[in-house]
Amino acid sequence: MKVIPIVAAVPGEDGTQSLYEAQKKIYPRAVTGRFARWRWAFVWLTQVVFYGLPWLEWGNRQAVLFDLAARRFYIFGWVLYPQDFIYLTGLLVVSALSLFLFTAVAGRLWCGFACPQTVYTEMFLWIERKVEGDRTARMKLDGQPLTLEKLVKKWFKHLLWFMLAMWTGFTFVGYFTPIDDLMLEFLQTRMGSWEVFWVFFYAFATYGNAGFLREQVCKYMCPYARFQSAMFDKDTLIISYDAARGEPRGARSRQADPATLGLGACVDCSLCVQVCPTGIDIRQGLQYECIGCAGCIDVCNGVMDKMGYQRGLIRFTTQNALKQGWDESRIWRHVLRPRVLLYAAVLGALCFALALSLALRTPLKVDVVRDRAALSRIVAGGKLENVYRLQVMNATEQPQKYRITVTGLPGLAVASESEVAVGPAESRWVAVRLQVPYGSAAPGSHPIQFQVEALGADAHVSEKAAFLVPR
Repeated sequence: MKVIPIVAAVPGEDGTQSLYEAQKKIYPRAVTGRFARWRWAFVWLTQVVFYGLPWLEWGNRQAVLFDLAARRFYIFGWVLYPQDFIYLTGLLVVSALSLFLFTAVAGRLWCGFACPQTVYTEMFLWIERKVEGDRTARMKLDGQPLTLEKLVKKWFKHLLWFMLAMWTGFTFVGYFTPIDDLMLEFLQTRMGSWEVFWVFFYAFATYGNAGFLREQVCKYMCPYARFQSAMFDKDTLIISYDAARGEPRGARSRQADPATLGLGACVDCSLCVQVCPTGIDIRQGLQYECIGCAGCIDVCNGVMDKMGYQRGLIRFTTQNALKQGWDESRIWRHVLRPRVLLYAAVLGALCFALALSLALRTPLKVDVVRDRAALSRIVAGGKLENVYRLQVMNATEQPQKYRITVTGLPGLAVASESEVAVGPAESRWVAVRLQVPYGSAAPGSHPIQFQVEALGADAHVSEKAAFLVPR
C-alpha cells in the first residue's frame, strides 16, 4: 500500500500557520516567433475593433450604440428593442458552441490568443518591458532598494498603465453613451455621475487585472480553466513536450553529440519556463494553468535552431500522437473526428439561422396592454367598449405611419384614431378604444387580434388580446 507522506507545516514567529502560499511574482521573458506574431495580430485586431468601433458613424448616428436609457440598441443598420433579446440569446449560444468547438480541436486557443485578460496583459507587459526592460532587468530593478531611477521608472510605468486603462474605460462607456457627447462632456468636466462611475470602474478593473493579477485571474478566477478538461480528449491538439525525444535533458555544447553523451534533445535551458505567463514548466505535462499561448513553442524552436536540432520538441500535438508516434496527416484525421464535425455542423446551422432571422426580421414591434382603469363599459350609441394601450415601436430609421385594425368578433371596430405616426427609431404609446354592438357577443372573455401594418412599407404585426363582455 502506498503511503502519502504528510509534512507538518512550520509555524511562523507569532505561532500562526498560513494556509495560503505567498504569491510569487512572474517575470515573463519576451519571445518572438510564429505564434507570438499571431498573438500580436489578435491583439491588434481585437483592439482596433474595440477602440475604433464607437467612433464609426452610420448615417447620422453612432454605428454601434447600446442606448439603455432609451431601451434601443443600434447595430449598424439594425434598430433593436428589448423584445429582440432572442438575438442576444442566439449570439450567446453561438459563442458557447464556438468555444466548445475550438476547445475540442485545439484546447485553449481562445485563452492564449483572444481572451481580453490575455490581450490586456500582453499590452501592459509591453509597456512594462519598454519602461523597465526585459525579464532580467525587471528582476534586478525590483530587487534594488528604492532609488530615484527606480522611482521614476515605476511612476512612469504606472502612469502609462493608468492612461491606457482610463482610455479603455472611456471607450467601454462610449458603447452605451454617444461617444462624441461623452468626449465633449469629459472635456467640459460635466460628465454624468454614472458615466464617471463606469469609466473608473472599468479602468480600475483593467488596471488591476492586467497590471497586477495577470495569471492569477486565469488560474484562480476564470471558471473556464476548471471545466476545460471536460472538453478535452486524447485527440485534442494541446501544447506538449515530447519527453521521448527530449529526455534525459542536460546542458551540452553545440558541437557535442547528444547520443554520445546519453542525452535527449532538451538542453535544459529553462527558457520555456521563463517565457510562460503563468510560470509553469510544460515539461511536466499538461496542466490546467497552461493558457495555450504557445510562447514555449516559439522559444524552444529558437533553441533547437541554434543547436542545429529538428524543431518541434515542444509543439501542438495530441496525447495519442505522442504515445503512438503519428505523423501530421494522421493527427489531423483524428482531430477532425465525429464530435468536432458535429459541433461544426450545429454551429454552422445556428449561424445560418441567426443570420436568416435577422435578415427577415420585421422592423416593427407592438405590445398590447389592457387599460385596467376601464375594463368594459357601455358608451353612447348602445355599444360596449374596451380600452387598450398599444406600444408601437418603429425599428427603422425613417418616419413611419401605421394603420391599426382588429378582428375576432362580429361588428368589432376601432373607435379611436386608427392611424398613428411614429418617428424614426422611436416608440409611441397609443390609447385604442374597441367597440361592439351591445348584445352581439356572449358574456365572457373573447380572443381578438390587433393588426398593425406600415403604410407604404412591407411590415405587418399581429398581436393577441381579449375583449371582455360583462354579464
